[in-house]
Amino acid sequence: MQFLSIGTLNKIMKDTIYDRFSQWVATQPDATAIVEDGRSATYRELDEITDAIMSKFLPDHYHFIGIVMNHGIEMVAAMLAVLKSGAAYIPAEPSLPPKRIEYMMHTAGAGLVITDDYCRNLPETRPLPDKSTPDGVAYVLYTSGTTGRPKGVMVENHSVVNYAEAFEREFHVAPGDVMLQYSICSFDIFVEEVFTTLLNGATIAIPSKKMCDGNLNDLMAFCERHGVTEISGFPYLLADMNRYKIYPSRLRLLIGGGDVIRESYITWLKDKDFMIYNTYGPSETTVCATYFRIDDAEESEDGTYPIGRAVKGVEVRILDDNLNELSDGETGEICISGNGVSRGYIGNPPEQANFVTLDDGKRIYRSGDLGYRLADGNFVFLHRKDRQVMILGKRVEPEEVENVLNESPCVERGVVRAFTDENGLAYLTAYFVPSHKNCLISRIKGFLRSRLADFMMPEYYVKMDEIPLTKRGKVNDRVLPVVMKEGRQE
Repeated sequence: MQFLSIGTLNKIMKDTIYDRFSQWVATQPDATAIVEDGRSATYRELDEITDAIMSKFLPDHYHFIGIVMNHGIEMVAAMLAVLKSGAAYIPAEPSLPPKRIEYMMHTAGAGLVITDDYCRNLPETRPLPDKSTPDGVAYVLYTSGTTGRPKGVMVENHSVVNYAEAFEREFHVAPGDVMLQYSICSFDIFVEEVFTTLLNGATIAIPSKKMCDGNLNDLMAFCERHGVTEISGFPYLLADMNRYKIYPSRLRLLIGGGDVIRESYITWLKDKDFMIYNTYGPSETTVCATYFRIDDAEESEDGTYPIGRAVKGVEVRILDDNLNELSDGETGEICISGNGVSRGYIGNPPEQANFVTLDDGKRIYRSGDLGYRLADGNFVFLHRKDRQVMILGKRVEPEEVENVLNESPCVERGVVRAFTDENGLAYLTAYFVPSHKNCLISRIKGFLRSRLADFMMPEYYVKMDEIPLTKRGKVNDRVLPVVMKEGRQE
C-alpha cells in the first residue's frame, strides 16, 4: 500500500482537521487509528463512529459543542463529529468542578454537551457531508485569566493542520508510529497527541484513567504492550522516567513541554537511543511555537535548555515594549506570528489586547514571556513579565485563584501569591483573614475545589489577623510570611 505524506495531501485537500483525517481513512481504512487495552478502532471504524455521533445532533446546527467524556475511542470520534459538522468543540474533563464546566459552556454559548451516555447505542448511518472550513474555529481551550475568570482561546482548523505539518516535518511521524495519549483534554498536549497522530496516519494509544493516575510502571507496561514510539508530556513525566530508569523499548521520540526542562530530568534518558525535545508555545499560538532537541545538546549555566527555533509556518521575534525588534542577546518579550496564531478569546476579554497587528501587517501574539535570541538563532525563555506562573504545565493566574478565595463565605479578605521551590517550580500560597471564629480550612478548600481545577489549588494556607498593606493601600508582599517548599529530588 502506498502512503501519502501530509505534504502531498496539502496539495489536494483543504486545510481542515476532518479533511486531513478523511484522506487517511481513504488511504488506509484498515489501519489502526486508536488502541486501548482490550479494544481498538481502525480509521474506517473511527470514521463510522464519527458519522453516527454526528447524525444524532443533525439537522440542528451548533457553533460550539461541549465534550465532557472519559478518554477513549468515542471521545475522539465525538471531537471529529463536531469538527465535521462545522462547529467547534469545548473539551472538559468530567472530574472538573461542575460550576467550572458550567461557566465554560455558558460563556462559549455551547448549544449541546456530548457525554459518554450520549455516545451509547449509536445508530447506523451513511457518510455525512463535511461542513468544516479552514478558517472555522476547531476548538476552544479555557486557560486561567487575569480578570479572575477563565478565558477561552479559539483555535482555527488551518492552525491545527499547520501544526500537524510542522510536527511531521520535525519528527517524521508516519503510519506505524504509536503516540501515547496521556494528557487531559484541556491541555495543548492533548491536541498534539491526537491530531498530529491522526493527521499523519499513525496510531493513538489511550490508557485508562486509573492507569494515568497510577503507577509509572503500569503506564510504561501499557506503552510496551502497544508498541508506543512517541510520548509527549510535562517535564515531570520525563523526570519520573529518568528517576525510575524506565521507558518503552520501541520509543523513538520523547517530548517535554508546558514547563522548563532541566538537565537533571534527563541525566539517564539522554544517552538512550531516542530523541528528546524541549518545546515551547502558549495555547494562543496552537500547541508549540518552537522545538529544540536536547539529548545531544549542552545545557545552559542554570541547568536548563533553549526553547529552540520556530516551527514550520510560525515566526518568533523578541520585541521591546514599543514592539521594536531587539538584537541577539537582548532581553525582550517573546512574540509569535504566523499560521499558529489563534483567532483570540471568546467574549473579547482585556487579554485580547495581546493580539496586535504590526506596521508591516503581521498579526502577532504578545506572549508575556521574556526571553532572548542566541547568536545561533535559537531562543531562550527566561520568565514571565507578569505574575502568571506555570503549575503542572498550565498557566495559572494567581488573581483568578485569589478572586475565588475571596468568594468563600469563610474568608473576609484573602490574597494568593506564587513562590518557587528549591528546583524553581511554582506553587501557590493562600493568605486569608477568616470571616468568623469557626472558619475551617477544610471548608475553604472544599469551596475552592468546587470552582477551580486541581492544579490551581494553593498548596499552603496561612491564617492572618489582617492582610498587611503599604501606605498606598496595596498588599505589602514583603511582610507576608513565606512557607518554604522543598524541591522534588531527582
